[in-house]
Amino acid sequence: MTLKDFYTEIGGDYTGVMRRLPSESFVKRFLNIFTKDSSYFELKNSLEQKNLEEAFRAAHTLKGVCSNLSLDGLTGPVTELTEKLRVPGGSLEGSEVLFEEVTRVYEAIIKGISELDP
Repeated sequence: MTLKDFYTEIGGDYTGVMRRLPSESFVKRFLNIFTKDSSYFELKNSLEQKNLEEAFRAAHTLKGVCSNLSLDGLTGPVTELTEKLRVPGGSLEGSEVLFEEVTRVYEAIIKGISELDP
């Protein structure tokens, strides 16, 4: 799959990422790094442990990474979850449903990255 096709498939912004980063090979390198980033798993574990502050921190980090890579399809759901968890005053209530959407999109992105042309 081409990089442009990948961004179309996952609801990302190919034009935006190409404005931000110097080449497709550079974007692919960062997408491969994204597959090893621990933010998603830290978010998952923090939610399972009902640790609001750590969940917020992990969601906020994941949101930043997604924004930088123009992974807009994931930026939206993770931003919504981040705002739900934002401390002080944040809440875990309802976070399960939001996290399900984050997971669905995250898994599609990881799959798409694995299918990128070398």
